[in-house]
Amino acid sequence: MKFNATLRSVQGTGASRRLRRAGRVPAIVYGGADKPLNIELDHNEIFHALRKEAFHASILDMQLDGKSQQVLLRAVQWHPYKPQVLHVDFQRVVAKQAITTKVPLHFINGDASPAVKISKAIISHVLTELEITCLPADLPQNIEVDLSNLEAGATLHLADIELPKGVTFVGQGEAANPALATALVKGGGASTDGADGEDGDEAASADGSADE
Repeated sequence: MKFNATLRSVQGTGASRRLRRAGRVPAIVYGGADKPLNIELDHNEIFHALRKEAFHASILDMQLDGKSQQVLLRAVQWHPYKPQVLHVDFQRVVAKQAITTKVPLHFINGDASPAVKISKAIISHVLTELEITCLPADLPQNIEVDLSNLEAGATLHLADIELPKGVTFVGQGEAANPALATALVKGGGASTDGADGEDGDEAASADGSADE
């Protein structure tokens, strides 16, 4: 994905306000062997780009002064209540240097799972993104999580799926195998063969007899 940028010669709070009033967005690009650069962006272009999920988890081509640089989106500052981008941070990408970033999870086949088809369970997505490390060339725009075999009352963990080639999850220790999704049976608890319901009916009958 591409976006356009120009060098920003003026800095400071007042200069940033003037930029924003003119429909521009102050930004910075850092990292790699070069020094940080203050840049500016067209607000409408970056606003619509930021609404695309892929823009947040892709290697981006920044067109700056007729040259293309590969960068990664690092941070976005939004206005507290207006649909306005206030500032953007980008990091330069070096082909042979690993990067660490967050990638969205795409859950698929939930409606086809036994949890939903047989037990009418509700699938809850525990996580919506993963923090990973990889080389720039291996960065996925998203990671698919297949729920087709999820059973009622079960939980799908990271160890149950296969990460894309070259991708490593950042978590360690107890957080090395986080839960990704869980299937909750309506009414609470895992689905059973109905024995619990029968036992409950018998208990209720017994209580009724005792009262009489």
